[in-house]
Amino acid sequence: MLFETSIYLLGLFAFCAGLIDAAVGGGGLIQLPALLHALPQHAIPTVLGTNKLVVLAGNLSSISTYIKRIRIVWKLMLPTMVAAFVFAFLGALSTSLIRKDVMELLVFCILVVMATYTFAKKDLGRSHTHSTCGAKEIALGVLFGALIGFYDGVFGPGSGSLLLFVFVKYFGFDFLNASASAKLVNLGTFSAALLFFAPAGHVLWALGGVVALFNMAGSMAGAFLALRYGSGFIRILFLILLVFLIGRMGLALLGR
Repeated sequence: MLFETSIYLLGLFAFCAGLIDAAVGGGGLIQLPALLHALPQHAIPTVLGTNKLVVLAGNLSSISTYIKRIRIVWKLMLPTMVAAFVFAFLGALSTSLIRKDVMELLVFCILVVMATYTFAKKDLGRSHTHSTCGAKEIALGVLFGALIGFYDGVFGPGSGSLLLFVFVKYFGFDFLNASASAKLVNLGTFSAALLFFAPAGHVLWALGGVVALFNMAGSMAGAFLALRYGSGFIRILFLILLVFLIGRMGLALLGR
């Protein structure tokens, strides 16, 4: 009975995480703490590996919903996804060499800048202005894919929101197209992380598979809401998530 209750609670958190993540990213802030709380007897790498299985499944679910309605700029996405995949794997390999507190402080500062800029630019991401995809845009995509992919491999929280902002600010995407594109890049980072954790036996496949079903349902709901209500809706959710991220990271930094 206790096990069933834990599964249902994990499922509820996974559904909410999938819903938020499909729209604006950041679902890991809900999913990972829930798994850490539910699996205290397991090592941290096992919890992280199981989490990657869950979010990868949810990510695939939201992509399948988006891709039917959103025109993806594959010329930009494919090299960005490859760069994110490679550097996420390198980031996972480098976890013992890089101080996570320094990484967290850097990302905290970036989030503050992102939130300030998005609040100030009222029309940011409301319309899709992307028109060209030349060598410069592809090079920028590879650069940002590598940087955010490496961060996702080392640390992770907020990587989807960072990607969303990059696509809006530097490539002229509206929030809806940026959200769909961020999911594609995260497909590379999550896959790389799972390739790192799975061979080491750090994935609870049975439990992760069940929780993944709830995450997938939430992801489909989140993608549906994003498609239904558009970029204005995603912009509001994005700002709310940024404020939450800043508050959470700020409290963690002050508590040290």
